Amino acid sequence: MLDILLVASARPNFMKVAPVLQEIKNNHQDIEAQLLHTGQHYDYEMSKIFFDELGIPAPDHHLGVGSGTHAEQTAKVMTEFEKVLQKEQPDWVVVVGDVNPTMACTIVANKMGIKVAHVEAGLRSYDRNMPEEINRVLTDSIADLLLTPSIDGNMNLVKEGIAEEKIRFVGNIMIDTLFNMRKRSDDSTILGDLGISEKEYVLVTLHRPSNVDQEETLKNFAHILKQTAEDLPMVWPVHPRSKNNAEKFGLWDELQSIENLHLLEPVGYLDNVNLMNNARLVLTDSGGIQEETTALGVPCLTARENTERPITITEGTNTLVGTDPEVILDHIKKHLQEGVGGNKELPKPLYWDGNTAQRIVKAILEASN
Repeated sequence: MLDILLVASARPNFMKVAPVLQEIKNNHQDIEAQLLHTGQHYDYEMSKIFFDELGIPAPDHHLGVGSGTHAEQTAKVMTEFEKVLQKEQPDWVVVVGDVNPTMACTIVANKMGIKVAHVEAGLRSYDRNMPEEINRVLTDSIADLLLTPSIDGNMNLVKEGIAEEKIRFVGNIMIDTLFNMRKRSDDSTILGDLGISEKEYVLVTLHRPSNVDQEETLKNFAHILKQTAEDLPMVWPVHPRSKNNAEKFGLWDELQSIENLHLLEPVGYLDNVNLMNNARLVLTDSGGIQEETTALGVPCLTARENTERPITITEGTNTLVGTDPEVILDHIKKHLQEGVGGNKELPKPLYWDGNTAQRIVKAILEASN
């Protein structure tokens, strides 16, 4: 019996572990899988609803670390995770993505001699000012099995001196979940609840510290939203970080007063997929949404100077637009003037086929022999 401990933290992590857990449950009776939730997102809307919708069982372990500075969060995860590993002694720890607990759990497992598999290995923005980039590089440098979503990930790892026998190109696990849930998302009533129509609104998601932690930058985005809402309704499920900063900077009342701007509490996965799939355009700073809009064929503007997912630009619907408000407004105007848009029939990147979980489990089994 092979014992595997899967680690989930932020919401995108749940979407990445769900198909792996399902694959193990359905097809691998020789594997014992446990789920550990670090508790980075600890309120109901940001966490439990995703477990419910994705069919993820209640975590076997919950660290409950909450939020905090990068150092505080990393230290709490390492301290608590060590206790779990001492008790469970799994054969493998599987970490996903690039959040602080991904790096923290990898370091602890590595020092305890427990093998680590990293799902979404090899992604690089080459911007060391991004905390996620530090997490990605450090995790990949000491993990035992590097499971990449795209060929450029393999190339990045080889350039960094990672042994090729540790690297496996398995495809994009986010697309497994998207394909599994796509049809169910059609039953969402969120558009009707908001009184908006398909292809007649812009979806917004903003949460990165570089975009929402500085007053001037957040004011610029408020200006962008106000200008765009004059032409088309906008929908923004507001991340707690963004809302807290908007309140701190005295911008929340102004945002609430913008006509045609729908400010929502964080939404569940099915509502989110429905909102993405039916949007005329998406404005985001999220990594996962760049991928999901590519898979759905929906135009996406990414408010960042770089991306660790360049395949969404070269083979998808994504455009990097930076953070200059006038540049972003120009791009929005261009897309809105082009007509209905959205849901372009594009060839999908290799292995974005809904079968990545199978390849992940196969790679772990092969690396265990």
